[in-house]
Amino acid sequence: MNATLTSSVCAASALERVAMLDWERISDDLDAQGNAVLEGVLSPEDCSAMAALYAEDDHFRSRVVMGRHGFGRGEYKYFRYPLPDLIGELRSELYSRLVPTANRWNMAMGVEIRYPEIHADFLRRCHDAGQMKPTPLLLRYGVGDYNCLHQDLYGEHVFPIQVAILLSEPGEDFAGGEFVLTEQRPRMQSRPEIVPLRQGDAVAFAVHHRPVQGTRGAYRVNMRHGVSRLRSGHRHTVGIIFHDAQ
Repeated sequence: MNATLTSSVCAASALERVAMLDWERISDDLDAQGNAVLEGVLSPEDCSAMAALYAEDDHFRSRVVMGRHGFGRGEYKYFRYPLPDLIGELRSELYSRLVPTANRWNMAMGVEIRYPEIHADFLRRCHDAGQMKPTPLLLRYGVGDYNCLHQDLYGEHVFPIQVAILLSEPGEDFAGGEFVLTEQRPRMQSRPEIVPLRQGDAVAFAVHHRPVQGTRGAYRVNMRHGVSRLRSGHRHTVGIIFHDAQ
């Protein structure tokens, strides 16, 4: 077992970095464009240790080869409970930072659902509805691999924002493999966006819908995300999804 990622010291240092982020700017970016970069959430050492977990099957509940399901190329593994300390602590802390934006979005879109301040309370809601499988995952891409545009919906209860953390260094570990978002607007063509990330950076982004302010008030847009084709090297990413799966 990788002791680095089960250490409370490792988790504490990551939580300190999260606390130091400019959360007002992050909230504004999410409102303006449906995504926000969280710089330097993990150290290079944390990133390497996290990527190395891919070879340790005891941490995971299942493995998905994307090509078998038409999801793209590459593969990923879902973590099992209990999550590694670093993932579990980050999941709870990031949720608490993002929940005000999530509730504001639902209010703007006329959605009655509100999310509790504490992640454990939201997970209890998921589990009571039969969504009991953990959704944080570790993704691995090689040359030619990509991830088709998609939405991570796993049941009735969906938290509207999720986070992906890049564990590899662009230009050194891999080329290509950009994180891609598309925004489908009513009666308009879709808007694409590439989010530039460095090793240890995270991106928070809309899972499914988000509100956009128009001349007649807020309207709902449909979001999807994916990864462009990897041209060389290997790329690892950890995904932190806040709702559990059926």
